[in-house]
Amino acid sequence: MSAIISIENLQKTYASGFTALKGISLDIAEGEILALLGPNGAGKTTLISIICGIVQPSSGKVLVSGHDVVRDFRQTRALIGLVPQELTTDQFETVWNTVSYSRGLYGKGKNPAHIEKVLRSLSLWEKRDSTLRQLSGGMKRRVLIAKALSHEPKILFLDEPTAGVDVALRREMWSLVRDLRDSGVTIILTTHYIEEAEEIADRVGIVNGGELVLVEEKTALMRKLGAKQMLLELAEPMKSLPGRLDDWKLSLAQEGRRIVYDYQPQADPDALTRLLAALEASGVQVTDISTRQTSLEDIFVSLIGDAKP
Repeated sequence: MSAIISIENLQKTYASGFTALKGISLDIAEGEILALLGPNGAGKTTLISIICGIVQPSSGKVLVSGHDVVRDFRQTRALIGLVPQELTTDQFETVWNTVSYSRGLYGKGKNPAHIEKVLRSLSLWEKRDSTLRQLSGGMKRRVLIAKALSHEPKILFLDEPTAGVDVALRREMWSLVRDLRDSGVTIILTTHYIEEAEEIADRVGIVNGGELVLVEEKTALMRKLGAKQMLLELAEPMKSLPGRLDDWKLSLAQEGRRIVYDYQPQADPDALTRLLAALEASGVQVTDISTRQTSLEDIFVSLIGDAKP
């Protein structure tokens, strides 16, 4: 699949001397959902702002559908829809008018049928004549998405799209994002909710300290870095493990009632069989066995330390 966005050695240093981006390079494929994770101040919003033409880069290059974001600003901006993190709306305007006005800002002619389609897809059609001040926070966020889609962009940036949104509405918006991707829209989102990236992203990029620490297809990332944890419940609590089990790097938990074993299934497929045999040979009686798969959050924390996204 061809890249619709190409980022090459992108750097940004502000007048204060703070370097927000340190040579980021990244290709984003047309039609994918890319989730950008990282702690506050990692550089995620600066990266999006440069691609969208809001912030000027210090050096490096960004191409959107082959157009340079600095030199060909009008062409690139027309291809992009941006949903900002902040709820910035005209409180006394109606939903219909504010979305229609956004379309006009991009030089697009009136298209009531498209505006209706967007509003219906976002469950805003019944609210089209309501003023924004009459809407809930979740509905206002939907209006921001509708404004970003009003000019039929090929690329949609979502900066913390579900911040402050309840769980039910968050899942509805995940479904909407998938539908947009299925319609051919490329979606890049930043999120504080790691389960959001785990649920809907095709690829995950981790940004920390202005650098792209990692970017990889989600399932491949979890397969490569995701360990499994085996939990073995014991018939009798133990104060310590038999010496012959030292090589297994096991640990006791639950006041000696449980053995915990971390392992990489792909590295040693027969490890569990051999461990159970070693336990039996050591006289350790196991009453129950369960496993736990490493989550994307575990991987995130292992890559950037204790900083939370």
